[in-house]
Amino acid sequence: QVQLVESGGGLVQAGGSLRLSCAASGIIFSRYAMGWYRQAPGKERELVATVTSGGSTNYADSVKGRFSIFRDNAKNTVHLQMSGLKPEDTAVYYCNAAHLFQPAARNYWGQGTQVTVSS
Repeated sequence: QVQLVESGGGLVQAGGSLRLSCAASGIIFSRYAMGWYRQAPGKERELVATVTSGGSTNYADSVKGRFSIFRDNAKNTVHLQMSGLKPEDTAVYYCNAAHLFQPAARNYWGQGTQVTVSS
């Protein structure tokens, strides 16, 4: 059974930092691209950042220079270091695992963790 368990969300003031973590089980971690997505109230879920098994990263323009995604293949974890947080970063953040060769068929989500940034 595949499980993605997020942690690290919370309430922070604008300009502050948070680190989100996602622990994966039930998958061969090195065969999956990992990502963080977010969904704010009344909005669609959007990509925040992704990282391939080899460490290549991709970021939404809105978080470039402020967020950093990295993974630990030995511990089956992926992290999102967020700094310079803004109120518009407030959302539920979801961890995602997408198989390198079957990204649609083998695509998994965590339960989400709330990030709230106060102004």
